[in-house]
Amino acid sequence: MIDKTSVPNGWVCLYPQDSSLTKDNSVTEDNRSTSQTVTVSLDNRGLAYGDGFFTTMGVIDGLILWSDYHYQRLVSHADALQLNINSEDLLAVLQLYAQQLEQGMLKLVVTRATQDVRGYGYTPSANGSDCEIWLKATVMRVSTALQLPLPDGSLVPIQPHASAVCLSSQIACLPPTLAGLKSLNRLDNVLASGELQQIKSEALASKLAVTLGEGLLRDMSGQWVEGTMSNVFYQLADKPISESKKSSNSHEVGDSSLAQGHYLTSGQWYTPSMTQSGVAGIMRQVIIDALSTTQYPVVIRSLSDEDLPRVTQLFFCNALRGIMPMTSLTLLSGDVVDF
Repeated sequence: MIDKTSVPNGWVCLYPQDSSLTKDNSVTEDNRSTSQTVTVSLDNRGLAYGDGFFTTMGVIDGLILWSDYHYQRLVSHADALQLNINSEDLLAVLQLYAQQLEQGMLKLVVTRATQDVRGYGYTPSANGSDCEIWLKATVMRVSTALQLPLPDGSLVPIQPHASAVCLSSQIACLPPTLAGLKSLNRLDNVLASGELQQIKSEALASKLAVTLGEGLLRDMSGQWVEGTMSNVFYQLADKPISESKKSSNSHEVGDSSLAQGHYLTSGQWYTPSMTQSGVAGIMRQVIIDALSTTQYPVVIRSLSDEDLPRVTQLFFCNALRGIMPMTSLTLLSGDVVDF
């Protein structure tokens, strides 16, 4: 595996070595450095079948955020997809890139190596578990202007309040071996994200378009599972609350909790199960683990149509953006639930 200490321009192949890279000796305007052109075979199984997985890591001050959790993803996904990965060595290399990047994002893509077997199959041998590992480092600002303390003392970035909308797009229900994985099979999320962007573009003059931050997705069983790029957490009232009471009290309580740093420990949070659909995200697990020893551990619970009018608080989360609190949710009917 490559052990470099300079940030690559674009994609670089970490394994198998850099035999698939060629120097084109071009110079970028940003850093005047030699760039590398990555040549990917059309037989690549990630391209052909989505045979692989990816993970996206935030980097702040030269450190990978939640690196232990990304390590666990490497181990669990390699085991689930029967890929031969030395996760400890790979994480060590990623940390070297993070040190040089200092601030930004690392995106790792792992695919099964090209097989001699025709079609979908792969050989039941070491060759069948061989893989290709690709990395892209991107210099970007990871927002940490406002951070929320977890019970263990660690800090999670928290984004400005936004609004959410229920999308008509649905994500697939998967067999247990694939549910929850961040695999390369993401066409349902692609279409859902396209729907969200369409809503934003069609309502440019509306308040919704200005504040719209994420879309809530159902799976094919009809349960609401996650966002287009995130997991979801919610709180419930025992019965539907009047819009006037919600708008006058709930948002005020949410703002107060954020300001005082106990947003996550005020009341019972729920999050949908990932056992039949969705991606079991890094930040989702961080929050579940952080609240496991508090008065209100997170409860894994389905979110149905009937629940939506009873939602009193809702946020989305992912490993790059941290927590994204919502002020309202527009239902498929057009009704708006305010938090």
